[in-house]
Amino acid sequence: MKTFGISNRRYLGGKAHMLDLIAQVVHEHTHGCKSFADLFAGTGVVAHHFNPKFDIMVNDLLACNHHAYVCFFSNLPYDRGLILHLLEHYNHATDLADNYYSQTFANTYLSTQNLQKVGFMRDDLDRKLKEKEINEREYSILLTSLLYAIDRIANTVGHYDAYRKNGELDMSLELRMPLICDTHNTHNQIFNMDTNTLAKCLVADIVYLDPPYNSRQYANAYHFLENIARNTKPPVFGSAGKMDLRALRSQYCLKDAKVHFKELINSLQARYILFSYNNTHSANPRSNTKISDADILEILGQKGVVSVFGKDCTPFSAGKSAIANHQERLFLCAVHPHKLKASLKNPQAKAALDPITP
Repeated sequence: MKTFGISNRRYLGGKAHMLDLIAQVVHEHTHGCKSFADLFAGTGVVAHHFNPKFDIMVNDLLACNHHAYVCFFSNLPYDRGLILHLLEHYNHATDLADNYYSQTFANTYLSTQNLQKVGFMRDDLDRKLKEKEINEREYSILLTSLLYAIDRIANTVGHYDAYRKNGELDMSLELRMPLICDTHNTHNQIFNMDTNTLAKCLVADIVYLDPPYNSRQYANAYHFLENIARNTKPPVFGSAGKMDLRALRSQYCLKDAKVHFKELINSLQARYILFSYNNTHSANPRSNTKISDADILEILGQKGVVSVFGKDCTPFSAGKSAIANHQERLFLCAVHPHKLKASLKNPQAKAALDPITP
């Protein structure tokens, strides 16, 4: 059976292109660290990169991302043979009935036939979990395989704010086996909650922050995958078929993002804070960053000593306007010792917090 890795999906603001810089900064400018927390983890590629080196904590508000973390980072057991058997079973399922997904999204993001399979598999996974035919880890592995399979062939430009009119829908949905390595998952912790709330009770040597930069809400961009991950079959609205997403809105996409950023930084108990942010202040209004460089430097500077590292990159733009001198920046804050709890003043300290299970 074909396989896929955690990075094999399309995602706005994904940090695969930044891994070398982040790794270099961590290697050269942090010392004596045992734990690494990725609190706006998105695809999870940054946490995945550091998983062999640190005990990781990984968090995101979206259920579609959370299940991927349980798939790749959990230390819960799973039956590989059972997973392979069920993936083959779902791949060969035919003559399926209409369901919520095929009736609601017919020939938009996927073909009607593929949507019939999506609905069949989602309801079957929920049934199997309820009847204890599969455990929570197996449930998340199978669901993640489905979500990645959808993303691989979806009739989009990489997000679900819209689908391509007259796009090709003839590709078949093919489930693959995720490349899971549990060797380094022993002490990992997985969360699915608001970052500012989590920060008030989390302790880590290194905290990596990659919040939304602008007004593009990730819940809107990935509403279709989130709908499937939750499988609550809600009413949807508009041509894109979005469900009510108000509970998943990020405050970092709004005009008061600076206030929430300051609250977050003040709450964090970490020896080092890494903060990714770009400089799209010259782009169209929807793409403008919500927190200025001056505000970032002021807020981080009150917490510790700040260094800034940059990497030139090509920004996502839905239009044709170019963004000159676009750069992704990595801010490193070495936190002042007097800002730390006693446990973090010991370089050998280990973070402790009960994880949220799927």
